[in-house]
Amino acid sequence: MRPATYPFAAIVGQPEMKLALLLAAVDWRLGVLLRGDKGSGKTTTARALAALLPPPAPFINLPIGSTEDRLLGGLHLERTLKGDPVLKPGLLVEAHGGVLYVDEVNLLPAHLGDALLDTAAGGVHVVEREGLSATHPAQFVLLGSMNPEEGSLRPQLLDRFALSVTVVAPLDPNERQLVMERRIAFERDSLRFAGEWSTEQEALQLQVACARATLREIRCSGDVMGYITRAICEHNVRSLRGDLSAARAAIAYAALRRDTVVDVSHVDAVLPFILAHRTRESTRSSPPPPSPAIPPQPSRSESQAKAGAREAQDRVFAPSAVPAPAMEIDRKALAQPGRGASANMTDYGPVVGSRRTEFPAELDLRATLSHSLREAGSMEPRIADLHERVRRPRMGTRYLLLVDSSGSHAAQQRMRLVKGAISALLARSFQRGDEVAMIVFRGTTAEVVLEPTEMLADAMAVLEYIPTGGRTPLTAALHRAQSYLTPTTLLILLTDGRANVPLHGGDPWQEALHTARHMSCTAVVVDTEAVAERLGQCATLAETLGARYLSLGELTEIEHLSIETERIKPETRGA
Repeated sequence: MRPATYPFAAIVGQPEMKLALLLAAVDWRLGVLLRGDKGSGKTTTARALAALLPPPAPFINLPIGSTEDRLLGGLHLERTLKGDPVLKPGLLVEAHGGVLYVDEVNLLPAHLGDALLDTAAGGVHVVEREGLSATHPAQFVLLGSMNPEEGSLRPQLLDRFALSVTVVAPLDPNERQLVMERRIAFERDSLRFAGEWSTEQEALQLQVACARATLREIRCSGDVMGYITRAICEHNVRSLRGDLSAARAAIAYAALRRDTVVDVSHVDAVLPFILAHRTRESTRSSPPPPSPAIPPQPSRSESQAKAGAREAQDRVFAPSAVPAPAMEIDRKALAQPGRGASANMTDYGPVVGSRRTEFPAELDLRATLSHSLREAGSMEPRIADLHERVRRPRMGTRYLLLVDSSGSHAAQQRMRLVKGAISALLARSFQRGDEVAMIVFRGTTAEVVLEPTEMLADAMAVLEYIPTGGRTPLTAALHRAQSYLTPTTLLILLTDGRANVPLHGGDPWQEALHTARHMSCTAVVVDTEAVAERLGQCATLAETLGARYLSLGELTEIEHLSIETERIKPETRGA
């Protein structure tokens, strides 16, 4: 028995998300990527969309741990064992005419993502397994959702989604109260709730049905297409998928509004969905704007009084050219389940072989039957014939950088060396499939200046323009980092350890140690302290965190850095 579906018409707020999904309901080629906060209604709204499509419209939820056979289709196990091998359709075929929803699509193994998006673009699925071949229609609305904190999508996959929407949970108390009231009413009596919203729901269904029926009749002139291409080029989007997606979305929007001709207003309404994930405009990754030609001049007394404070808080140092080691990481150990905060990051990679075992985690049917036929001359396998598939583990590493940019790093322009060391370290260690995120702490807070991304150039650009000044909120940085930890994360903390801003009103240093003690991750602490009278607190922090300890000088002097992934936390030593 399937649970009742929350009515699409009853969704509170979120006009951008609802419009993007309605466009996809009109033209199935307009796949939608929903990016944003946890608990903001992405999954609820995605489930509700299927009810607006012509019945019977299935809603298929693709689990992150799905295998190729489940997604693409494979041999039918029971019939094959009876000597009648046939192909069994996968989820791509089951989703035909409905919605295929991939929650946490950024965590989907790369080889499955490629196959999924290829089918979604063409609308036809061809499955070939063990010498058999079958072709099935597979026209479905592709919806993906993700939390950027859990990692990014490869640019090649990101571009395959026609539309993208950033979903943010509302902070208006009245709107949040309305969400609660409707949800509780739905949970108490879903049939009654659906009846109360039936008029609005039927109106949406009729709107979508009429738009789908007239979609091919909507005219889009050459002038409007020229407007689309100019808008796309102005944002430096090179992929032609952006132009095609904009035209299709504008046509779908006109159909929803029951217009017969696409005009500029239709294009302007959908362009934000097209450009949201195809441009990389960010104030963090861009240089600060140039100063006016003639800046306002403060009085001499003001200049003298504020010069020191302004100098300490607003200095930006360019990276120095310094050497750094190439990291050697035991990536298989780094990706062990249970390390970090997100166990679902374990990647089911492509099949690279087969091995015989009495307890197969994933049965390799072809190898099992081949062994049975070869050894016993029968298609009825025995325990001794069982084989399991061997998959290549996920190899990518998330480099999570915690950078101390407090005022102490302005002394002797220490920040130049810190930035230079980070740049060199990433340049020598970053590989295809890796990603990098960056948290900077200064003043009273820790700020995420770079969400997880596979674009190393973004990290280098952000790094160059990090300002230096203020106090050292070390605890806030460690606390912020916890939500970015995954089983494949390598945390690199660069700090002088002079914590002097509490997060909870206690002793800043003890708070930092307490937070570090409860973190589970592979880590490196780089001690950037350079004063004559050293406090030596970074060594204690590294020991508490269970991390590899290096001074900044040591980091720039060694050629290779081997990272241990099974360091023992202090509270477990001697157990």
